Amino acid sequence: MLLLVWVLAAPMMALGWHWQRRHTNTGVVDVLWATGLCGAAALLAWFGPGATAPRLLLGLLSGLWGLRLALHLWRRVGHEPEDGRYRTMREHWRGDQRILFAFFQFQAMLIPLFALPFVAVATNAAVRRPWLIAGVVIWIAGVLGEAVADAQLARFRGQPQHRGRTCRCGLWRYSRHPNYFFEWLHWFAYVALAVGSPLAWLAWSGPVLMFLFLRFISGIPFTEAQALRTRGEDYRAYQRSTPMLFPWFPKRSTGLRTE
Repeated sequence: MLLLVWVLAAPMMALGWHWQRRHTNTGVVDVLWATGLCGAAALLAWFGPGATAPRLLLGLLSGLWGLRLALHLWRRVGHEPEDGRYRTMREHWRGDQRILFAFFQFQAMLIPLFALPFVAVATNAAVRRPWLIAGVVIWIAGVLGEAVADAQLARFRGQPQHRGRTCRCGLWRYSRHPNYFFEWLHWFAYVALAVGSPLAWLAWSGPVLMFLFLRFISGIPFTEAQALRTRGEDYRAYQRSTPMLFPWFPKRSTGLRTE
């Protein structure tokens, strides 16, 4: 099934590469990644050998998560210029379409990798109601928190007077990346849903991989580098006062503030 997920993801990413070539916007890769994971979860939930309850929750919860994230990202990709992170990457590669194609195909390979927790849930023949409820509660907390953080940032960025300044409102007062934190938290829902599965250990790959990618590879490093390029000292003051990922109370800062 994971091989089938990759076989379907590869041409989807090829079409995404063709789209970015016409529109000069690599950000579409994030939209397709979320869509691909949503489809992978639906496929595994439908054909998995596990009990109906965990498979039903897998298809429903991961579908709603992927749909919300894909639509949120598409609104940005469709109405804004290319994200500064991807623009810098494109300039670094001098617009070489061969490298960009390889980048899109690498993202296609990541879809079955991140779908491993879905395999654990889809093979869960046990129905342990407390853990299923826990999975739903964790999912609600993660997806709702991420949606609120995204909405707060979008509202802040939509006001012209905030151009070149850093959002410190709402959840962004307590974490420099609350959207990433709640995205990471959401993956623990599948750990709970997989309790009782013979492959339950696979579910831990979700939060582990997401933390590694967000913290060290494709998330925070690129986002903060772009923020420093565009917001300079204001963002440095934000770094000094506000936790990077895990929410906590901010320190006093003498830097610029924008409420």
